[in-house]
Amino acid sequence: MLNFEERRLRWLRGITLAGTLLTAMVILVGAWTRLVDAGLGCPDWPGCYGKLLVPDSEQAALRHPDVPLEPFKAWVEMAHRYVASFLGLLVISVLSLGWPIRKWAGYPWRLSMALLVIILLQGAFGAFTVTLKLWPQVVTLHLLGGLSVLTLFFWLHLRIRRFLRGDDLPPLRKNSLLWLLVGGVLVLQLALGGWVTSNYAGIACQGFPTCNTQWWPSMDISEGFHLTQTVGPNYLHGQLHADARTAIHMIHRLGALLLGILLAILWWRYRQLSAVSTALNIAVVVYCLQVGLGIANVLLWLPLWLALLHTAGAVSLMLSIGWAWWCWRYKSAGESTMIGSLNARGIASRYG
Repeated sequence: MLNFEERRLRWLRGITLAGTLLTAMVILVGAWTRLVDAGLGCPDWPGCYGKLLVPDSEQAALRHPDVPLEPFKAWVEMAHRYVASFLGLLVISVLSLGWPIRKWAGYPWRLSMALLVIILLQGAFGAFTVTLKLWPQVVTLHLLGGLSVLTLFFWLHLRIRRFLRGDDLPPLRKNSLLWLLVGGVLVLQLALGGWVTSNYAGIACQGFPTCNTQWWPSMDISEGFHLTQTVGPNYLHGQLHADARTAIHMIHRLGALLLGILLAILWWRYRQLSAVSTALNIAVVVYCLQVGLGIANVLLWLPLWLALLHTAGAVSLMLSIGWAWWCWRYKSAGESTMIGSLNARGIASRYG
């Protein structure tokens, strides 16, 4: 029969897994909200026209007479808020269940607290997204915040699974420069993806592999990545001119190429480690699918379902590379030593 602490840990394992899956769904619902132009479906926050439920047109006009109610867009925006609020309840549940065992050696309490801090910041960015009228900087940070919550939930789930097995040892490896490079470029590429979508630059380039029939089209990089512009009245559908959006799109393509090169180097470096190779193989496959989805979005003029799949691909890529990193840090040290020893023996026998 399970004791109370073990039951608590099993609950935490299940809740963190549910939190990972729910966060992925929140990110996709957020992408859907943005793609159907419903980000300002409710002009205020946290309610909609001052109500917890979408009101009728007459009530909405009394609250914001300058913003006519569009019921579909308002309900889409509120659905995103409802799901995100439930995610916050899961974070509180993780903290409540973990509080009695927070001082146990090896229990990831600091990671749980980091999750709370990020989810609070994410709520603030959600509010600023509305009040600052889809300002691209805030929209991009809101996307990165969602991916940060996803990563923390997933990492916390893996840590609790490890703790439940009675393995409270520190990681077997320290982070290497190559892994840090891949992780850093991945974050940069995800930020560029957010910058593309927040500035409506998804189809600024027509055609592939060229852009508007040119290998190096006319671009305004300084304007496309000008991060200190004043907050405008409304960024729905963007405010940048064509060359600035082209610059954003092209830099995103180059970022994808750089990530692919680093991921290929990483795969080649660790392909012989069975503890890591499966996760790395999955990451490489997900990367290739994500590139294919990006190309298809350009060629097919960004259909809604394909744009959502591209967002799902970003989520999957983040999780797959995160899992590979986990396997390398916590599972592969002994195997790496063994493979190195076997290789040394093979060389000695060949030339000895």
